[in-house]
Amino acid sequence: MIKYEPNSSQQVTPPIINLRCPLCRRNGAFAGVLNIPDALIGIHMKGPPGQSMMVRHANMGLRLCPNTECRGLIFVVVDQGKVTSFPAERLDFEPTGIPQKIIESFEEAITNHANRCFKSAAIMVRRTLEEICADKGASGKDLKDRLKALQSVIIVPKELLDAADELRILGNDAAHLEAKVYDDVGQPEVEAAIDLCKELLKAVYQLDSLVQRLRNLKKSP
Repeated sequence: MIKYEPNSSQQVTPPIINLRCPLCRRNGAFAGVLNIPDALIGIHMKGPPGQSMMVRHANMGLRLCPNTECRGLIFVVVDQGKVTSFPAERLDFEPTGIPQKIIESFEEAITNHANRCFKSAAIMVRRTLEEICADKGASGKDLKDRLKALQSVIIVPKELLDAADELRILGNDAAHLEAKVYDDVGQPEVEAAIDLCKELLKAVYQLDSLVQRLRNLKKSP
């Protein structure tokens, strides 16, 4: 049970919070908005009939992104030192050079992860990997085989794709979206799958661009 508890002794200036902005994705020190004080909420648990027991206090309020190109308004809850933001803080991702269709799928996976929707995040990671394989013509009987076929068109450590076999969301294709395996997918596996996807996206779409930039730096004889 959560109750709002006005507190006249509460400091007027809300404390600064270190956060990665969920809108512009830059780290910063987020200050309050126009000295609007945080609200104090009491978190209770049921006690004897008609009574409740105080468990702890938490604060909630508004913070402003310090990035002058963003200035996003973020709602935060601070509970025992843990900061939860709305919109939710997102994993970092660099989309440069990646086809728009693939960006959209991967962005949806990251958004679902940020909102702790891990099953739907896993589905969108899988879809992103499928789209990468289709875009590069990597074929095979299932997604695992198609990912291994990518080695013919990109430079990626063999150990990385071998370790990907441990990800249950890369299993057989048949009725995969309804497979029971998704019932057991949680945060650790989704984050590992997202990291794998990032590395493949870098290798497929961004390595050539970096190589060209480095070559352009070469001084003319």
